[in-house]
Amino acid sequence: MVEHVRKFVPKEKLVIAGSGCESTRETVEMTKQMAEVGADAVLVTTPCFYKNGMTNEAMVAHFLKVADSSPVPVILYSVPSNTGIDLAPEVIIKLSSHPNIIGLKDSGGDISKIGNLVFKTKHCGFQILAGSASFLYPSIALGCVGGVCALANVLPQEVCHLYELSRTGRHSEAQSLQQRLIAPNAAVTRKFGVPGLKHAMDWFGFYGGPTRSPLQALTSDEEASVRQMFAGSGYQGPQS
Repeated sequence: MVEHVRKFVPKEKLVIAGSGCESTRETVEMTKQMAEVGADAVLVTTPCFYKNGMTNEAMVAHFLKVADSSPVPVILYSVPSNTGIDLAPEVIIKLSSHPNIIGLKDSGGDISKIGNLVFKTKHCGFQILAGSASFLYPSIALGCVGGVCALANVLPQEVCHLYELSRTGRHSEAQSLQQRLIAPNAAVTRKFGVPGLKHAMDWFGFYGGPTRSPLQALTSDEEASVRQMFAGSGYQGPQS
């Protein structure tokens, strides 16, 4: 898939591919494969199956090995809601000095943590991305450079507009838009997840497509709930 995406995406646009696996060796191999087919950078999540063994030392060793072996820059990915592991600030700060580790996607949403990381890593050019549209504005205000947001698949113009408002200091407008996007974002992330995202994309005229097992498609009541969460913020799909 990454190979086909690279063929269609203009050269000046970055292609970032996920390459995180449970073992370091598999992650190194997957990272090299992603680079070979055209990824400009890789997004590497934390291993999580053996949680008791995922100490700070284990995380540092894992990401250093991946970064040392990767032909392209590495972006750390902390997504505790899915992995049960919140990458510790001291690990991130230590890894930020590696020349091939260029940033972090933080989906935990702890604004105080994000702000502290921006402060502690800005001297080495490390860049931090908000992992959700639900806290994009405060993250930009604290110094993050952007976001990787599921909601942008459904409301791309609105999420990009929020980024621009935040980046240019139009705080009143950014606050208002951020507030409107919180409920729709929840519908396609923590409440209904990927099935909710796919349904919302279909509803707004994009292609979400069927869910892959073991995930199940939404029930009719759940579909109605997704639409209500969007409508409550003033967003109606063209297929309403």
